[in-house]
Amino acid sequence: MRQTFDIKGGPQDGRAHLPPVRDQLKAQGLDGLYVPHEDEYQNEYLPDANERLAWVSGFTGSFGSAFVFTDRAVIFADGRYTIQVADQTDPDLWEIQNVPEPGPFGWLKSQDMSGKKIGYDPKLMSPNDVSAMESAAKMAGAELVAVSDNPIDLAWEDRPEQPSAQVVVHDVKYAGVAHDEKRQQIGKDLKAEKLDAAIITSPASIAWAFNIRGGDVSCTPLPLGRAILFADGSAELYLDEVKVSDALRQHLGNSVTLRPLSDLEEGLAGLKGKSVSVDPDVASAWFFDKLEQVGARAVRQRDPVALPKACKNEAELAGTSAAHIRDGIALTRFLHWLDTEAQNGDVTEIDAAIKLEEFRESLGGLDDLSFPTISGAGPNGALPHYRVSTASNRKLERGSLYLVDSGGQYLDGTTDVTRTVPIGDPSADMRRHYTLVLKGHIALAAVRFPHGTTGTHLDVLARHALWQAGLDYQHGTGHGVGVYLGVHEGPQRIAKAWNAIPLVEGMIVSNEPGYYRAGQYGIRIENLQYVTPASQIEGGELDMYGFECLTFAPLARDLIDLTLLTEEERAWVDAYHAQVYEHLADGLDGDVKDWLRAACMPL
Repeated sequence: MRQTFDIKGGPQDGRAHLPPVRDQLKAQGLDGLYVPHEDEYQNEYLPDANERLAWVSGFTGSFGSAFVFTDRAVIFADGRYTIQVADQTDPDLWEIQNVPEPGPFGWLKSQDMSGKKIGYDPKLMSPNDVSAMESAAKMAGAELVAVSDNPIDLAWEDRPEQPSAQVVVHDVKYAGVAHDEKRQQIGKDLKAEKLDAAIITSPASIAWAFNIRGGDVSCTPLPLGRAILFADGSAELYLDEVKVSDALRQHLGNSVTLRPLSDLEEGLAGLKGKSVSVDPDVASAWFFDKLEQVGARAVRQRDPVALPKACKNEAELAGTSAAHIRDGIALTRFLHWLDTEAQNGDVTEIDAAIKLEEFRESLGGLDDLSFPTISGAGPNGALPHYRVSTASNRKLERGSLYLVDSGGQYLDGTTDVTRTVPIGDPSADMRRHYTLVLKGHIALAAVRFPHGTTGTHLDVLARHALWQAGLDYQHGTGHGVGVYLGVHEGPQRIAKAWNAIPLVEGMIVSNEPGYYRAGQYGIRIENLQYVTPASQIEGGELDMYGFECLTFAPLARDLIDLTLLTEEERAWVDAYHAQVYEHLADGLDGDVKDWLRAACMPL
């Protein structure tokens, strides 16, 4: 079992860990310290050794930050964690503030901090965040101080070791393109922009560029390290030596110099006088500070690996398609179980999450989950990023909805799928809301669009039916997905907020509109889809891109209100279900296959 459901942390951590941190602040002449959730690698999921915010406060949410002062402590969390942050922090020690308003920097600028020195770790913050914090500190009358030794790290006596999983070769049959070919192309791109090198700080970009994977981070097969790519296609790869094997050295060849991670500063010093690409969205302020100190010219631009990584090649798409078929078989067995054995009202959210993992595991080839399963029954389903724990665990009660958002990591692909199903008989409102969400999902799945279209341009399609009913959802509609990499990746995205990256051939995005009725139920329908080559529409004048579906699993027929669907939408559902049956039937038998046949019958 890869999942745990006991949330660690709690008020006792703040009581035990705040005093030694404050001792370190005083020893460094500081009045306070900013503590972000992010680690040195900007990971979505952190190794235990980098959970600084959780250690000092007891709050284990995946998004938040804090200020620790010698006389007070303030923690910031968004609406997903309103209950959790209150439960896990000691109210006698911690003040709770909201994100996005006022947020940590908005809060800071409203305070009177005259003459105080506030420390920050430049390895944990982007240069843009440092600038924003400097502006806020100035308004508060405080001085920011970059610390070389993080007070939390110094106070953390039983800190876990940094992860040391072996870095393994990712076979070219899955990657599609040899790593030296990838690096040569990136080098050409750098040379065309008159750049000498690029510093690659994203572990996912390193994994993709060198055709390697690792085990340093849960849910994502990442090796933690750094790299410098040069315009001639050569590279320096910085990894802890314990992770390096002879097989890895042989794989990388002579054009890649393997260096210990401890040599990184020396490697940056070798860039003196050179023009170096650094991405301010994923590289910490520390890199910019070091480049300035050694006399290199830092050029702020997007990670040169990000876009090539986002545009999947034929092998990556074929592998991802195969992974989704296997995953769809497991999910269909789970949906059959939900529709039969789990209808009695005694099954819990944890029971269901474990059962789904067992179905995935039984097929073989599952390396990990791609994220902790969101298993939300009734009102818990109305929390879009809910994570079940032993404290919050609910039964799937009859007359309610159950939302499950889950995915797997396989050598050939990464999956992410959400289905919402009724437990017992659904109400008319449940069916209406589900159908409005389905209409948005169909609109985004079926759209054709011209070159230059971004996810922002398409987002309204998924919301249109909901908006016409006076409804909406407060999260993005689609995120990029890697291939045996991160389940959330950029630079493309489908959301209200502006995204300047056009959707182009090979990009994988999720399609996941939703609706959430607070305190009652949540609805989300999510498939992954990829951008197909642009082609002509009969009678049209422009080549148009489209989407091809990757995810195959039946929709909840009992939740579809046919009176709300157009003929075209009904036809889409029937065609989708025909594909589901075609792709999955041969992997099923007996009652499950019979159930799938009925679930995929025309509406």
